[in-house]
Amino acid sequence: MKQDPTRNAAYTVDCDDYVHVVEFNPFESGDSGNLIAYGGNNYVVIGTCTFQEEETDIEGIQYKTLRTFHHGIRVDGIAWSPETRLDSLPIVIKFCTSAIDMKIRLFTSDLQDKNEYKVLEGHSDFINGLAFDPKEGREIASVSDDHTCRIWNLEGAQTAHFVLHSPGMSVCWHPEENFKLMVAEKNGTIRFYDLLAQQAILSLESEQIPLMSAHWCLKNTFKVGAIAGNDWIIWDITRSSYPQETRPVHMDRAYLFRWSTISENLFATTGYPGKMTSQLQIHHLGHTQPVLTGSVAVGSGLSWHRTLPLCAIGGDHKLLFWVTEI
Repeated sequence: MKQDPTRNAAYTVDCDDYVHVVEFNPFESGDSGNLIAYGGNNYVVIGTCTFQEEETDIEGIQYKTLRTFHHGIRVDGIAWSPETRLDSLPIVIKFCTSAIDMKIRLFTSDLQDKNEYKVLEGHSDFINGLAFDPKEGREIASVSDDHTCRIWNLEGAQTAHFVLHSPGMSVCWHPEENFKLMVAEKNGTIRFYDLLAQQAILSLESEQIPLMSAHWCLKNTFKVGAIAGNDWIIWDITRSSYPQETRPVHMDRAYLFRWSTISENLFATTGYPGKMTSQLQIHHLGHTQPVLTGSVAVGSGLSWHRTLPLCAIGGDHKLLFWVTEI
């Protein structure tokens, strides 16, 4: 993997609104294009994008908006359902959002006549993370500043409720074992829950606070990564509850951590939004320095492409995409 000094995004897509959050669909949807969702101040936009790294007859990026959903309030989080299919009849688009009114909205659409959403209410403070169960998409997990992790079914009923010791910042399901859930708290504790027994089975500790973001590595579920203070932190849960590796990364506090979907050694971090320029850094565990540093005016959100070493962040009326090499 060569050092890439490029600071500009490889590709950009213009948007009608400020982009607060962006998420590639992490699941196979039955189409060659890659589904992407992004949220602004009032809308959620669902589109497809294909890159020249995938198809040689494309120059750069080919982007197409499929549908814009009126949201009525700023979108802060988006999670895709594995039930989303573009090759079914009718088409199924299913995702949920979190917003500043502390509500979760579950959207279902066939991109034709059916466009529904359901509101899930129960959190009493800001929702920091949400995720669909990746096997069947029958449940949604959410964590909040109200010191809870809640599990919801698609009817909007809560099926489980865990009291946390501090604000919940991130939540991830195990990719294979649907009853295992990872919850990261702002106080630096990451707990793994058994949803069948409804209890914690393992915990990790960061030596820094505040922990702002954590992510379970899907390529190797013994690995967990997080951002706390100015540092990125990596654990190997088979070895110790304390970090294997820690490195300072963003001078102005780090904000988001995401593992690549295609390599257990590749991950990205972002600096705190709201500064004049936010930093995106892509790291490889075999390298002491970031392999790519990107700079973007007021960036927010972070998501990896399902099959490429390519990640997206949102910006001011823009989606920005960076490509690295493995």
